Amino acid sequence: MTANDVRREIITEVLGRPTVEAAEVLPLSDIWATDVFGLAAMEEALSKSAFKAMRQTVQTGELLDPATADVVAAAMKDWAMRKGAKFYSHVFYPLTNITAEKHDGFIITNSDGNAITEFTGSLLIKGEPDGSSFPNGSLRMTSAARGYTAWDPTSPAFIMHTPNGATLMIPSVFMSWTGEALDKKIPLLRSNSAMDRAARKVLTLMGETEVAPLSSSCGAEQEYFLVDRYFAAARPDLLLSGRTLFGAPPAKGQEFDDHYFGAIPERVQVFMQDFEDQLYRLGIPAKTHHNEVAPGQFEIAPYFEAANVAADHQQLMMTIMKATAARHGFVCLLHEKPFAGVNGSGKHVNWSVGNSTQGNLLDPGTSPEENLHFLVFCGAVIRGVHRFGPLLRAVVATASNDHRLGANEAPPAIMSVYLGDQLEGVFKDIEAGEVSVTEDGGLMDLGLAQILPFKRDPGDRNRTSPFAFTGNRFEFRAVGSSQSVSGPLVAMNTILADSLEWIAGRLEAELAEGKEPPAAVATILQEIMIEHGAAVFGGDGYSSDWHEAAVAERGLRNLPTSADALTVFTEPDVVQLFASTGVLSPKELESRYEVYAEQYINSIAVEAKLVADLAKTVIYPAALGYVSELAATITAAAKLGAELGTDAVSSVAHEATALLAAVAELETALAAHDFATVAEHMEHCAFTIRPLMDKAREHADALELQVADSAWPLPKYREMLFIR
Repeated sequence: MTANDVRREIITEVLGRPTVEAAEVLPLSDIWATDVFGLAAMEEALSKSAFKAMRQTVQTGELLDPATADVVAAAMKDWAMRKGAKFYSHVFYPLTNITAEKHDGFIITNSDGNAITEFTGSLLIKGEPDGSSFPNGSLRMTSAARGYTAWDPTSPAFIMHTPNGATLMIPSVFMSWTGEALDKKIPLLRSNSAMDRAARKVLTLMGETEVAPLSSSCGAEQEYFLVDRYFAAARPDLLLSGRTLFGAPPAKGQEFDDHYFGAIPERVQVFMQDFEDQLYRLGIPAKTHHNEVAPGQFEIAPYFEAANVAADHQQLMMTIMKATAARHGFVCLLHEKPFAGVNGSGKHVNWSVGNSTQGNLLDPGTSPEENLHFLVFCGAVIRGVHRFGPLLRAVVATASNDHRLGANEAPPAIMSVYLGDQLEGVFKDIEAGEVSVTEDGGLMDLGLAQILPFKRDPGDRNRTSPFAFTGNRFEFRAVGSSQSVSGPLVAMNTILADSLEWIAGRLEAELAEGKEPPAAVATILQEIMIEHGAAVFGGDGYSSDWHEAAVAERGLRNLPTSADALTVFTEPDVVQLFASTGVLSPKELESRYEVYAEQYINSIAVEAKLVADLAKTVIYPAALGYVSELAATITAAAKLGAELGTDAVSSVAHEATALLAAVAELETALAAHDFATVAEHMEHCAFTIRPLMDKAREHADALELQVADSAWPLPKYREMLFIR
């Protein structure tokens, strides 16, 4: 059987695959958070005093008494075992963008040899995985490997059901024996604490006498592709790198804009229902799902939650999404650009800050020019993005995300803030020392009796902005679909904390001179706009004029590749930012630079090796076979007196030869290892290896368009994107 025969069988199999039967639809009230040991479950399982202590910890972050941990552990074990769990696991989030877990049984044996179950507070509080086997930037070595996990009581435990049974999952932090953060959760918790301290200081100076703990919130829109597993299995590039390294564009792609918000295919709809029912059982508030722009692309968006819980839920969502897709015969692709020529996938992080006493501090209300709280916090964001825009670019820097930043579906690599017409006018007035009454968006009235008029938003949406205000929150649109949201949240919380600390210092000085809070705030906001207003931009972020003006006139930095962006982690002002806020020590920050740089280099190396492998062992033989077939046909025709042109033979032979030559260049570049620094190695990957990969692809894709369909071995874009 030839490779093409396999491809034909795959198409037949996919076309004949029956849709997985939809599960019984249960009311949301019957399944919501049934597998979560949250406050509702705790209230039933714990004594009044233990529940009160846990609720205080969850809601305010107050330290929990170890004795209470023993009570919680016993109740948690009983609850989990009633749901069929025999094992528990500390779930943690190392610097890999994926979830890690170590499973332990509740079982112990006694002196009689009988098995009993036990789960104490000490087992709940602490676990001990190996610290050296995860990426850690030299913080842990094999000779000094001890690491700890520690229970995070502010994120609820839950039951994970699989065909092999149920496991109690306990969200945890991960640290070294020497106390450094080895994960993404510790910096997130620290950044929220830093922001809370600074925000409370500012609010108190502004005259607030009752200020509850503040927390950032997050709602992350997740984009993804679904490809039938048979197609994916026949594409080694998809299996190993998450994207197609070869593939000619189909005659029809997304140019008709007919997939976006279109009718969801039945098979996909059944997958979505199954997936979302699992999310609801885990207390994950899936809110919206729809077709995305590219064929085969979809989106799910949850309702916002506290940032720490939202980050945990986002990781869990990606895990469940992949597992559920497999049960429905799909492979879920979270790569930012799995298919060239159509939109890639992002993870827009909607971020805000608030508490129970002052509410959402990024909600402008009906009169934003009079809302001092909002103006201060929005001004703090503007200052933070201007000062640390390169850091925001760095925290979304991955080899895969480089494919979409700056393309039509993603914002540019230059970090700016979009406020909308109304708010931009308010801050421009502040910069000029003026205050004017803002106008709302008015009514949308189409003049049709059957269409009710409705209130229009005061500003438009700008989908070319990397950091856009969208009504009562900022949307960080540059985050990649495969990334953890923790890194971006850490950066946003930390730059906000830094700006609020600066504002607090300025407020103290202004108030000491006898100014009232409104006048002091006006002075400070004017300073912010004069110094940092260059970050505010409401135009087309894709235009070449903006790219030129942003750098030349506004002094913003353009960091188009991860090789450019990741070195920001080593810059003195960024090191000082994290050290002064207590979010990351210089050593911890350096470790992250090492890890992310290594991941970037390794990702490109894997792709380059795959390009060479597939080109030499799959595509070139197919082209050579087709040349032989054509040549034989021409020879046979000549014997019969017919004349057939040889242009096709020459063209295919030329492209095949050029493909091998390009691969030889690529392999030579891959063999280079004499780099003085990690930064040099990344530059080699970005500016030498990547272009050579593209060069090889050009020839391979040209061959796909010339070799007979019956002789082409790999599933094509038209099949993977359009056959469900």
